[in-house]
Amino acid sequence: MAYADVNGINLYYEIHGAGRPLVLLHGGLGSGEMFGDNLDRLAADHQVILPDLQGHGRTADVDRPIDYVTMGDDIAALIGHLGLEKPDLVGYSLGGGVALQVAIRHPERVGRAVVVSAGIRRDATYPEILEQQGQVSGAAAEFMRDTPMYELYQRVAPHPEHFPRLLDKIGELMAKDYDHTEEVRGLQVPTLIMAADADMCPPSHFVEVFALLDGGRRDGGWMGEGRPKGGHALAILPGLTHYNVVDSPLFATTALAFLDQPGPDQTAQ
Repeated sequence: MAYADVNGINLYYEIHGAGRPLVLLHGGLGSGEMFGDNLDRLAADHQVILPDLQGHGRTADVDRPIDYVTMGDDIAALIGHLGLEKPDLVGYSLGGGVALQVAIRHPERVGRAVVVSAGIRRDATYPEILEQQGQVSGAAAEFMRDTPMYELYQRVAPHPEHFPRLLDKIGELMAKDYDHTEEVRGLQVPTLIMAADADMCPPSHFVEVFALLDGGRRDGGWMGEGRPKGGHALAILPGLTHYNVVDSPLFATTALAFLDQPGPDQTAQ
């Protein structure tokens, strides 16, 4: 357990296991603790670097908005601070959006990326979910006292009294329109797009993202010669939702199957 002063923030992180490095990024209103048994699965053969993102867990908030781009720069700076040589990234929900920004903005610092349950357009999210997200603000703090998110924050945050401020910033983040279509189209880092089959966005959205990466446009061929040239992949995990995909053993199993496969130069052509 340690802190790193990077990119204007004192970022908390833990290191678990040994092997090729993997940076694991949690979801909104959570922390690294949310991965449970999947952390052990990932750390069995990898060195897992487990940060708490801005204003989450044991990382105190700073005077700036919570924003995917800025948090992506935080993680890129952490990679440099730790001297990691192109670690892989696995990010879920909020962390998935952050991982995507690291891959887009700092491809030279990333080996492979797994982006889980993170849509790339705001309008791809179901309307009823957007309506619920519109109600997230500091005013909801009192109503969240019996939730796991509140309990976690009160237990580990450097300033437990800042929970309403975190809700305000998360609400502002979710209210912003976004469309990362063009950035994803030019993605250079081999990326697995992963989602639950009953996620916040329909499965068709994640198929659309895969298509931007040249996936699903032709038969893959006997030797995989028709697969996306960038090494990208798609996984829709069955029987899961946005809220429990990170608890399923399929989360770690599928991520590792992608991360541990041979590179393009090692596969048959």
